[in-house]
Order: sequence, then structure tokens, then C-alpha cells
Amino acid sequence: MWLEECDSFAELCRGYLPYYLLIVLPIFIIISPVNPVAASHEFPVYRMHQYDLHGVPHGCRSAPISLEARSLTGWSTSRHCVVAKALDVTSSVFKSIKSKAGALVIVLPEKMNELTAEEREHIINLEAYMMYESETMIPVYFALWHPDLQTILDDIADGFITDEKAGSAAEAMYNSISASGYQVVVATGQALPKTDVKVATLYGKLTGTGAEEKLPTIAIVTHYDSAGVAPELSFGADSNASGIAMLLEIARLFSALYSTGRSRPQYNLVFIATGAGKLNYQGSKKWLEDQLDGLEGSIIQDAAYVICLDTVSASDNLFMHVSKPPKENSSGSLFHKELMIVSKSLNTNNVTIVHKKINLAEETLAWEHERYSIRRLPAATLSTLENHENPIRTTILDIANHEQVDTLYKHTQVVSEALARHIYNLSSSQIFAGPLDVSKESLSLWFNYFASQPRAASLLTDKYNLLVGTLKEAMARYLGDIKVTFHIPDKRDPEFVFYDVAKATLNVYSVKPAVFDLFLTIGIVLYLGILYMIVHNFSHVYSLATKLSAKNKTS
Repeated sequence: MWLEECDSFAELCRGYLPYYLLIVLPIFIIISPVNPVAASHEFPVYRMHQYDLHGVPHGCRSAPISLEARSLTGWSTSRHCVVAKALDVTSSVFKSIKSKAGALVIVLPEKMNELTAEEREHIINLEAYMMYESETMIPVYFALWHPDLQTILDDIADGFITDEKAGSAAEAMYNSISASGYQVVVATGQALPKTDVKVATLYGKLTGTGAEEKLPTIAIVTHYDSAGVAPELSFGADSNASGIAMLLEIARLFSALYSTGRSRPQYNLVFIATGAGKLNYQGSKKWLEDQLDGLEGSIIQDAAYVICLDTVSASDNLFMHVSKPPKENSSGSLFHKELMIVSKSLNTNNVTIVHKKINLAEETLAWEHERYSIRRLPAATLSTLENHENPIRTTILDIANHEQVDTLYKHTQVVSEALARHIYNLSSSQIFAGPLDVSKESLSLWFNYFASQPRAASLLTDKYNLLVGTLKEAMARYLGDIKVTFHIPDKRDPEFVFYDVAKATLNVYSVKPAVFDLFLTIGIVLYLGILYMIVHNFSHVYSLATKLSAKNKTS
């Protein structure tokens, strides 16, 4: 009777029920993760910069990723995406990865503001190499540290054993089959050139007493954008949130002096906030072309001096960079003397002149004042950096800290007081004191506002950008006749090209390696084949089992 029931069950499986599901489904349930959610992770990632400058491509040229994650020691082919900590990646390692691997995801340190000097130097040097070397064809992304991401890093470091580490070929094969892995996916399209790009330059004026067109003019210039290896991580606290904060504070101080006829000097002051400063000072270049080559009159045609502000909170030192040493008794020379006098009176370091000739053979200019010097305007850049090649100007580690505001406050006192003494021709009395003193609160407000958001030029190209609108409103509080001009690259031969896909979502899926699928498929096929033979020959199998059972009983 039991045999008849088995035959009926087998017949049922043949006719109606895919009997292999009774075996296959439990197998997949067993090998599937206990918690399916833990098999998938999402992280925001930030793509390495991509732009063209004067026809030369820079940065990362690809965006989508769908590859197997491997560690620095576990990857071998272009089918692998290397996932590694920033402190483990050197310039030579990056060079090898970008030429052979399929993609790279760099995980930044957990506490970016608590790095040691050696760790900061390591990341800055890596960043400088990545930014200024030839273009990178593979996708490169940066990810902020996360506990789940750390777990993935540990898993891929421990989960893969290379042939060199395995004791034998059998062990290497077993490890490759049994190891768990991760699939890295960034589901985005290829990066495309941005259209309708508009780089804004803002300027306003304080008019002195007397005939406006006959008065000498001094221009204070700074660029408001930042730079780093990843646009979405480029906060640019020193370079150049400090410069734009100082410009706004100087505008506030002098607007009070210019508000009444009794204290208004015989000088015009022009304040200029330029865009795309990190791209060879394209904002200043275009603005000067419009001013000096246009048919309308220029507010800077016969400027007595142009003072550019760049990275003015990095140290207690202050340097005055010039392309040509100022002549004796010229506005530049007199202004420098006032800087020296004021710095001594306020017990700060001396202001040192650094002379560097303009090298037109280089792809980019060293300082913003060189744009004005090329147009034969006397100009200088004030900075706390002695060398224009200092990598602090273009790093994602340029983030705000409390000490910077104190340093910025001291330098703003020196620059504003020296400028006031120069235009009023006073060398003894202190002009900005008491209620008219430099406001640390105002400086801190603007410094932290600009340093709290990424300001890469490629992120500020829309006409109604919120940051540009805020800057315009701030300048309008203190200056008259605020104007905004836009630099629109030529469509046929653009000086610069920006690309999209600056930020994306990284999906990481827990998977078995491809070789595991192969062996699993072979195993399932063999198992189902055996099961099929048993079901279709159940009577013979039953007879054999009965005979074996009978023999066991007799023995």
C-alpha cells in the first residue's frame, strides 16, 4: 500500500507540480542572507572633478560603475572596482589603478578635521597628483566614512585570498568559490558637457567726493569659488571664503565713511567678486575685456591700484605678491608702507613683498592680480601664502576651523586700516576704532556661510544661483549700483567646459563571485539529474532499497 502511495505521489509530481521546486527553493533559502536588507547598501559619493580648460581635458572622464569590489591587494583586472581608504592610496598606487582597474572608490577618513600633520600631507599630495596629472579615464568617486562602508572595506580586505597568499591551487580555487563579495553599482549616465553655463562676476562702487571721473580709483578684488579634487567636497575655507569675507567687511567699513560728505575721501573704491577664479581667473579676464575693450566707459580704466585678496586666513604671515615691484611713491609703494606701519602698530608680522614675473607659457596664472597686470594696471595680491603652488589652495581639506576667524580678523584690521590711511593720507591716527572697528562677528558670519557649502565653479553656473544671489544682496547693503555680468563660454571654441554628474548614489550589493554561480549551477544540474532519474525509476529504486533493507535484517 505504501508503494502505491509513492507511485501516486510521483505521478502527481510528473503531471502537476514542478517537483524540483521542492528541492531548489530550500537551497536558495539556505544560501540567501538572513537579513536581505543587509545585502544592499546605499552611500552618497562625489565624483572626481571633470572640466576642459583651453581645450585641455582635466580629471575623471567616466561616471557609471557596475563592477565587483576589490581591495588594494585583491584587484587584478579592469572587471574590478577598487575600494580603498584615502590614507592607503599613494600617487603610484593611483597611477597603477587608473591604467588597469575598472573604477576607484576612495573612502575619506572618519574625522577630517582631526587628521595628523602626516595624514593631511598624504591626502593633499595625493589630491594634487590626481588634479594635475593627465586625465583619468576610469570613474573615480569619493565617499565619506560610514560604519557600513567600513564593514565592506574589512570584508573585501579579508574575503579575497590571491594566488600568492594561497597555500595551493586547490586552496586558491576553494577560496575563490567560497568567498563572499560585493557588487559596486553607480547607476548614472555618462557625464555630459553642461549647457547654458553662466559664470557671474559682481561689482559695486563707492564714489568719492569731487568729479567722479577725475578721481583716482582703487579696486578690491577677490574670487568667490573654491577648488578641490571633488567639486561637491570643495568648501574652500581659506581659499577663498576668507577673501570674500574680508572684501565684504572692508566694504561695510568704508560704506560708513563714504555715507557722509564730511568723511568721504577723494578716492573711488570698486569692489569686485569674480567667478571661476580657480579656472585661470576667467571671471576677471572676461570682466576686464568688457570694461577695457567695450565701447562704454570703464570704471577701472585708470585705476591707481588693484588689490586682490586670496587665502588670507591660513597663517599669521601676510605677503604682497606683485608681478613688478611698485615704483617709489606710487600707490602700490605707499600702500605697502602703510601695511608695514599698521602691522607693527597692531603687533602683527610684517608684510613681505614677493616678486614673481608673469609666465605666459604656463597653462594657468599664479595669482589673480596677474590678470590686471597683463592689462597694464598696477596690481598686487595679498595672501598668507608665500608660494602660489601651495596645495592648500586646491584641496578638500580646506575646511573651516575657529582659529581661522581670529587670523582673518587680524589681517582684516591691517588691510582696512592701511587702505584708509592711504586714501586719507593719514599716518598716525587710527581710523577704524571703537564703533567703527572691524567686526569679528560679521567676519565670522560671512566666513562660515561661504565655507559651509561647496563652491566649485561648475556648481555655480546657473543664472539664479542662491549663493550668487546672497552675495549680491550683501554687497548691495554697502555699495551703490551693484551689477552682475555673466561670462558665457563661446559655443564654437569655449575657454572652459564643465560636466555634470558631480554627485551620485553608490549601491553596494552582497554577492558571491561569478565562479560560485558556475559551480552552483553545475551542482544543481547534477542534483536535479539524479533526482529526475530516481523519480522516473522509482520502482527500481524501491526494489533495490527493499533488497538492501532485507539483507541488513538477515545479517
